[in-house]
Amino acid sequence: MSVLVVTGTGTEVGKTVVTAAIAAAALAAGRSVAVLKPAQTGVAVDEPGDVAEVLRLAGPVTGVELGRFPEPLAPATAALRAGLDPVRPAETVRAVRELEHTHDLVLVEGAGGLLVRLDEDGSTLADVAGPLDAPVLVVAQAGLGTLNVTSLTAEALAARGLRQAGVVIGSWPAGPDLAMRCNLVDLPDAAGAPLLGVLPEGAGGLAPADFRRAAGGWLAPELSGGWDAARFVAAHGG
Repeated sequence: MSVLVVTGTGTEVGKTVVTAAIAAAALAAGRSVAVLKPAQTGVAVDEPGDVAEVLRLAGPVTGVELGRFPEPLAPATAALRAGLDPVRPAETVRAVRELEHTHDLVLVEGAGGLLVRLDEDGSTLADVAGPLDAPVLVVAQAGLGTLNVTSLTAEALAARGLRQAGVVIGSWPAGPDLAMRCNLVDLPDAAGAPLLGVLPEGAGGLAPADFRRAAGGWLAPELSGGWDAARFVAAHGG
């Protein structure tokens, strides 16, 4: 796998921290990594965005941001309101192809969920993953309601002929409730794809050195880690 597209079941599910963990684990495995954010919204020009956070946590990866729009809105709307050109799928695909020449792994982090609009034509992250023929990793919440939105995301991927790499839970609390424990068991069925990792709540607040040491322990071997799904589910599942 040389390109992986990272999407979420919605906003604030932990996509950026999961992307950083994948980057850190890949670096630890000796791979060169680039992280591409097609459209950053809700961040002023002089403020650090998601790419900067991945670099802070993961270490020496190549970070690329193609467009930035200050209002915290869907990229298409944010670009329109800012009077700026949106970032179109073809531009993202070209940038990924260039990064592929010099990196073992290129991570493409979307904005929000899979079908958030990127431009006035209604293009979405799915229109990036398709031409790249890249698998899509879905970052999901642990709690009540996650099965529905994970299933909807999986159906949207399948309807477009896109490959789902698996699911990662973006934040797992120290004291999970019953719904979370049951969801741990049910998520692979809802997604139609394997559970490839669970990040502990507050992982993004760790010191970078601690984050990098721990990242591989949160992710399955498919993501350059050593996490064992069966063992984790047996210990924590409902």
